[in-house]
Amino acid sequence: MRALGTRWLGIGLATFVSIVTLGLGFTGRLTLYISPESVWFACAAAVVTLLGAIWSCTLPLGDEADHGHDHGTAHDDADAAPTPRRALAAAGAVTGGILATGVVAAALVLPPASLSVELAMSRVGEQTALFAGSDDVTLGIADTSTFGVGDWASVFATATNTAAYDGASVSLVGFVTPDAVKDGEVNLTRMVITHCVIDAQPATLPVDVDASAYDTGQWVEVTGTVKTDADGKLSIVPTEVVAIDEPGDPYEY
Repeated sequence: MRALGTRWLGIGLATFVSIVTLGLGFTGRLTLYISPESVWFACAAAVVTLLGAIWSCTLPLGDEADHGHDHGTAHDDADAAPTPRRALAAAGAVTGGILATGVVAAALVLPPASLSVELAMSRVGEQTALFAGSDDVTLGIADTSTFGVGDWASVFATATNTAAYDGASVSLVGFVTPDAVKDGEVNLTRMVITHCVIDAQPATLPVDVDASAYDTGQWVEVTGTVKTDADGKLSIVPTEVVAIDEPGDPYEY
């Protein structure tokens, strides 16, 4: 039983994680957890793990604990004697095994899902919005026609000459969240990830729409222009706002 448990906690769980990874990769849903650039690496690692699991089946159960030599009777007696330390280690192994099994089982049973709107709202304000393209924005050489929510969030947070962006056309997709500072106003929000969902940060843009017109978390496609107010602050003035379903790839990178 000990040898079986050891093999399950090792190659057994790794095999199931690899199967889940490949399944998500083949269905295009692995990008819900990692950036597209990392998908090939994750799938390749999963294949290598599965090959290692197949090879491990050629090793008889229990042989992984065989050191190839005899420790002697005294050592065997010491191993058999129960000690508080040994009992604590066993309890820790059992607890860890149950938790790890539960995590893998959840990955197999639960459908993949994007990060929640509540998480995005809780992370707003943790740090200044600096995403991909911010260097180009600072130098004033970026083509704003290709900007997403993350790029524009960098402009809104760092631009010193905001008038240069006044009147720029935008076509953006994100979900509606309430403004954390100004009551009755809303933001267009999109989660931006660098490597995986662990480092995801929300990018937010103020949008001049009626806050009561859309529920929090509603995905929308906004077409409009960038406006500079008297204080030099930027916002999005929409000409059209269309409610849509959550896109297949809900993140920007």
